[in-house]
Amino acid sequence: MNLADFFLPVEASVFSHPLETSQWGQYIQIFRNRFPAWKRKHLALLGLPNASSGQYPADTVRQQLYQFQKGKGAYLIVDLGNLKAQASEEATQEVLRQVCEALWQHQVVPLIVGGNHAHDYAQFMAFACQPEKMNLVCVDARIDVSSSELLPPSERHLRQILTQKPSHLFNFHHLGHQPHLNHPSAREMLGAFYYEAYSAGQIRQDIAEMEPILRQAHMLSIDLRAVRMQDAPAHPQASLLGLSAEEICQLCWFAGQNEEMASLGIYELHPEWDERHKTASLVALMLWYFTEGYYQRVRVKDFHSQAFMKYVVSDLDHPSQMVFYKHRTTQKWWMEVPYPPREGNTPAEAMIVPCSYRDYQAAGQGEVPDRWINTYAKLP
Repeated sequence: MNLADFFLPVEASVFSHPLETSQWGQYIQIFRNRFPAWKRKHLALLGLPNASSGQYPADTVRQQLYQFQKGKGAYLIVDLGNLKAQASEEATQEVLRQVCEALWQHQVVPLIVGGNHAHDYAQFMAFACQPEKMNLVCVDARIDVSSSELLPPSERHLRQILTQKPSHLFNFHHLGHQPHLNHPSAREMLGAFYYEAYSAGQIRQDIAEMEPILRQAHMLSIDLRAVRMQDAPAHPQASLLGLSAEEICQLCWFAGQNEEMASLGIYELHPEWDERHKTASLVALMLWYFTEGYYQRVRVKDFHSQAFMKYVVSDLDHPSQMVFYKHRTTQKWWMEVPYPPREGNTPAEAMIVPCSYRDYQAAGQGEVPDRWINTYAKLP
């Protein structure tokens, strides 16, 4: 597959301001005249067209992002340019899926900007070739599980992902919903699958509790409708009560730190609504913080090594004991969730999942954490 066939170079207008040697735009390889080599890179930025306007909102983001100062890390980053608009939305979805799959197979993380939120289906299906099920986090003010064909795909894309057969999904978390915008049945649908949803208010109350959720994810999909109008006006349905710019950047930083995070999509940026380029500047910040997180990753493989401390809580009625691990350097927590006693499962087998110190505290007080219960319910 030749990725160059699917992309347009970055618009010349993006380079209207001269760049210093310490700025982002000088450290990355950008598709201008010649398509860049991408197979040995870490991150790959790509823009999607907005079907309604034909614009590539990623170009407005690039104008801001390229001027940021380079942070820490090797910065093996490539900007592939803008994905060519295809004859139909379905064709665009298929090309995006192929591109993301090719990047993933070379361990390159795609950073997708633009398009509508339904494009995250292609982002998700890029992982269908792998045998393991994946974990998805979606950030949006609405839980897009409508079954009505009268609504646009961006309002029902999650139902397509959640109900797909065979399922490629193990765990799903929805972050940032606003109760006044969602019918109770949307949350009930997630609960039926033992998936969890956290409102914008819950995130604001304790954003640190979102870190274990993002640490477990393979994919992050963000609809900019989740961010409040004051910080991200470039959405026709922007709300006054969404996440703040600081909060959405914090979530992106958490996501970047996760060594399992394999793709990021930031959707629904409409430049025609953008006041003083506020939203483009915010998306650039989100990408910057994700990148910073990426270059602060700590490889976690052996939970029985000296890098971890092991804690056993054995005063619960059921299960008889719970096992926790804390990384000595990062201070992050994990817990064991045993596989159910079914044919083919050995008693000693357990899945180790990210958790928080609060989960450990709850276990110490005789409570089984919700994270443990919901994981156990989904195990084969």
